[in-house]
Amino acid sequence: MHTTVKILPNDRNTPPGKLADAELHFSGGPLDGLKLIGFAVWVRRDGNGRNVTFPARTFTVHGDRRSFALLRAVDDPRAQDTVRELVLQAYAEYEA
Repeated sequence: MHTTVKILPNDRNTPPGKLADAELHFSGGPLDGLKLIGFAVWVRRDGNGRNVTFPARTFTVHGDRRSFALLRAVDDPRAQDTVRELVLQAYAEYEA
């Protein structure tokens, strides 16, 4: 299976700090022809570097808005770092 990251620039600058959306496109294997949407590239709050958010679903509990991550690690929480770096690398290539 092969994964390609597609960067979709945020041309409207809304919301502030959001640089782009990102999608993972799959080829080969059981996910062939499918894509996973919902990733976003942001400017870090401190202004140094970039951050990637993962697909999530929002819900409300007692009036508080929360989110439920749709892509989570099975065992090792650092497993998400590989995907995060893949998206950041694709964004850096897009910028260049």
